[in-house]
Amino acid sequence: MALPLQRKPENVMRQAADLAAARRVLNLASDAVGLMADGLDSSFSRALDLLAAVEGRVVVSGMGKSGHIARKIAATFSSTGTPAQFVHPAEASHGDLGSLTARDALLMLSNSGETAELSALITHAKRFAIPLVGIASNMDSALMQAADVALLLPKAQEACPIGMAPTTSTTLMLTLGDALAVALMERKGFSADDFRDLHPAGALGRALIRVSDIMHKGEELPLASPDAKMRDVLIIMTSGRFGFAGVAGIVDDRGALVGVITDGDLRRHMQPDLVDRTAREVMNPSPKTIPPGMLAAEALAYMNTNSHKVTKLFVVETSDSANRPIGLLDIHDCLRAGLR
Repeated sequence: MALPLQRKPENVMRQAADLAAARRVLNLASDAVGLMADGLDSSFSRALDLLAAVEGRVVVSGMGKSGHIARKIAATFSSTGTPAQFVHPAEASHGDLGSLTARDALLMLSNSGETAELSALITHAKRFAIPLVGIASNMDSALMQAADVALLLPKAQEACPIGMAPTTSTTLMLTLGDALAVALMERKGFSADDFRDLHPAGALGRALIRVSDIMHKGEELPLASPDAKMRDVLIIMTSGRFGFAGVAGIVDDRGALVGVITDGDLRRHMQPDLVDRTAREVMNPSPKTIPPGMLAAEALAYMNTNSHKVTKLFVVETSDSANRPIGLLDIHDCLRAGLR
């Protein structure tokens, strides 16, 4: 006797259909991006030449979904060292053409290359000899024919079931914009320090904070000479808020850091004559130090390692074989900066 066929639960079938749709979208995008990468030629480098030479801003524009991508590309340019702004093409002929000057360059996005709203910006660019980079999938389109440099998108199937909604095409525009921004970064030698300066807030900014940005310096540093009596060193330690004194040794008048004294050192030398001893007799002659250029996150990790477990570190600059104390970093400074 044949057993009746068991139907898959409806939710399992629905999940399978969902995953199939997602994989189709991702595979189409992946294939299209690979096709575009293989098709890049000298026009990409010429576009970089044009954008890198801009004295003003890169003005990025597009209509509809292309406009949303254009906004993101402009933001990426600005955050990576290439000043940029988005101008809405439909607003251009109503006063926003004033945003585009002879010192700028224009980067325009349109899948078809025939978007009517782009005409005012294209005409303005040609009238005032403003460099124009076009991105579209039709080399014979009005945009690409007007462009000084044309970056052609490969013909790619949109991922939606009816093949109409901008999906694969906008992914191509986005990745090509990222490629332009990153290549410009590399040309300009845009560094982590530059990136930090443009991202002072949020996780990116915190990750790139350096010790020199948050260290204590100048008169805040608790320093004493090696021959200072401990009664004076104790005053230095308690007058500040660190509970910590550094011993700055005078070596050939260079002011090199030759030791530190911490609460632990005081406990280890707790004798009736402690206040009459010199700093040299009590100090730890092998202090742990860090350079000012170290990332604060790295310094925090250094403090927290099992072999160190310290809460304060002197920041030193080394020259002429001398480690001169220029700052002090407290673990609470790192925590206040949002580092964990």
